[in-house]
Amino acid sequence: MTRKRTATSEKKDSAAAGADGSGKFKRQAAAASSSSVSGSGGDAVGVEKVGEILNNGDCESTSQLPLVVDKKEKRRTLAEKESQEEEGSARFLGDPVPDEEAHQRWPHRYQNKNLEVIQARRHFIQAEVDGQVFNLEDDAYVKAEEGQASYICKIIEMFEAVDGSPKFTAQWYYRAKDTVELDAKEKLSSTCDYYYDRMYLLPYSSFVSLSTDNTAASSESGSTISSEAGAVTTSCGSEVEEHGSEKNVLDLYSGCGAMSTGLCLGANACGVKLVTKWAVDLNQYACESLKLNHPETEIRWKGYGPEEDTWEPQDGLSACQEKLKKFVSRGYESKILPLPGTVDVICGGPPCQGISGFNRFRNKDNPLADEKNKQLVVFMDIVAYLRPKFVLMENVVDIVRFSGGFLGRYALGRLVGMGYQTRMGMMAAGAYGLPQFRMRVFMWGALLTERLPQYPLPTHNVVVRGVVPTEFESNTVAYDEGCNVGLKTELFLGDAISDLPPVENNEARDEMPYGSEPGTEFQHFIRLRRDEMPGCLMLNSEMSAHDLYDHRPLQLNQDDYERVCQIPKKKGANFRDLPGVRVRADNKVEWDPDVERVKVSSGKPLVPEYAMRFIQGTSSKPFGRLWWDETVPTVVTRAEPHNQTILHPLQDRVLTIRENARLQGFPDYYKLIGPIKERYIQVGNAVAVPVARALGYSLALALRRLSGNEPLFSLPEQFPATKDVPSPMIVML
Repeated sequence: MTRKRTATSEKKDSAAAGADGSGKFKRQAAAASSSSVSGSGGDAVGVEKVGEILNNGDCESTSQLPLVVDKKEKRRTLAEKESQEEEGSARFLGDPVPDEEAHQRWPHRYQNKNLEVIQARRHFIQAEVDGQVFNLEDDAYVKAEEGQASYICKIIEMFEAVDGSPKFTAQWYYRAKDTVELDAKEKLSSTCDYYYDRMYLLPYSSFVSLSTDNTAASSESGSTISSEAGAVTTSCGSEVEEHGSEKNVLDLYSGCGAMSTGLCLGANACGVKLVTKWAVDLNQYACESLKLNHPETEIRWKGYGPEEDTWEPQDGLSACQEKLKKFVSRGYESKILPLPGTVDVICGGPPCQGISGFNRFRNKDNPLADEKNKQLVVFMDIVAYLRPKFVLMENVVDIVRFSGGFLGRYALGRLVGMGYQTRMGMMAAGAYGLPQFRMRVFMWGALLTERLPQYPLPTHNVVVRGVVPTEFESNTVAYDEGCNVGLKTELFLGDAISDLPPVENNEARDEMPYGSEPGTEFQHFIRLRRDEMPGCLMLNSEMSAHDLYDHRPLQLNQDDYERVCQIPKKKGANFRDLPGVRVRADNKVEWDPDVERVKVSSGKPLVPEYAMRFIQGTSSKPFGRLWWDETVPTVVTRAEPHNQTILHPLQDRVLTIRENARLQGFPDYYKLIGPIKERYIQVGNAVAVPVARALGYSLALALRRLSGNEPLFSLPEQFPATKDVPSPMIVML
């Protein structure tokens, strides 16, 4: 929360104000005000006035300023003044300001010919009045009329006039009651100590702006999303409409670009031209894949070398090497480097390997102390520096499961602390039309001036795999139990890959013809050309039919290949079906003492020891064969079959790169670069494209100020269609 001080209109320090009448010009007990445009407690700074320091401490105003001097004191006779001079005194202290300095600081006091301005003989920086020492720039009270609150001033000049009289110049702090427009001034003076500009809502851990600009006044921008019959419908169309200028994306930890690709596809389908302008990743091959598919994107990766792998302030380049100076200068001029305030959207999934279940040495007490989790801090630091309008962070569910959700809470807190609205939801990839479950956390951030994007509700039923953290179960993006919604049927492996041509374990071609027509709606959509894909802008890309890319598997070694060939081609088959393995009643495996151990041609056992010991002998995953009517829990970065179910249903090999890419929703035209294992890594690390596409649609609604106030909305029934994709139903408020 932002702290706000209570405004005051007067001081109530009678002693300091000279209530006893002995001193009308007293030092303020504590620093009353600064010399800025605001005075004490929010009062305005008035004009400068020149007065005379009298022996008894009065301020003789030379500009006839009302209330500067007690009028009763002015009527005192000379005899009365002389009789009281013994009680008080006023004098300058110390040496005068050097002539040269005085002439430079107060030139109008040394003009001789200017009779309208009191001319000075010399200036001082200290004076004593009634035994109280005042310095230049001190704040002080000046006594007003009887019964009135004292004034506050700042002493900005002390000088001896040419006639020998001591003078000072004061800058007055006016209060609301002193101004002409009293009512207007008091409206600006808050009566509260604190204020809040965001509210916290339990659903999806939401911090939402209370700004009137954000809730909008027009009928369109004040709408909420609904699918009720009779609601007004607006159409986005399949082509990008003009809604302001082009919006840009910075993709951090981009990998091969799945997240930003999906965001742009979804946003463009909803009428907002969104382009990935910049991308950053550590992996050279992932960056090359992104560049191949998005030649319009400026990409930074570690391999460029230290002379080009940097962002530097332009004013700090004078000491740089000439090459670096030219590079950074060119970067600023051509906008190849993002600058604060120029980024519309930052998206990314900072790796948090320190909380992985594979890490036996996880720091549960302080996860951020683990270097493997520090990229989350780096991600937020970049957001703090560039201040994008929108932020979308993706991560594994462990950020809200491990150590009480420490890292998830940290990310929310950082965004809120930086002045962002935010909400956090968990989305399953299978709920948006994929044959894998793959639950991930997605965190939105939006500046207070923007609409906070919503989460798109599922479009498909899904086979649930895995466990949702109980504490954050309400953050799952889903329909309420019992809600009668006509979701599309869940997808299975056969829906995604049954049209792909058969390949062998040793397949070496990177491109090949399809050889058959698509057999399902999913296959028809995933095989679309770039120019046919909804939301694809075709920036610097060719519009042509394409071959089938990356349909080759990780080649198994001879031992593993022989093992795979022995796995039966049936549903649920795995290493337990091999000779010599027996399953006990408690579901643990053991060696069958009646069967001699079979060996492969190299002499090694057909059933390896690691398969028998995996998860204390309870797992059926080693050398597991998938089946057409099944889903996968999640696509991973490794293709070895030693501890996972990844074998093709009918072919003696693991799933190919393209088959994995289809399970992640990559369009078939998206070609990958790098060694085989590197391409598997790119696919396994990616955000599921259909999920990113749905979030991109939500982002576009926020950019067009069509987002509702609820955290969830329903995607159009046809989404993502090839033609005439309508926007969500709009209910006029």
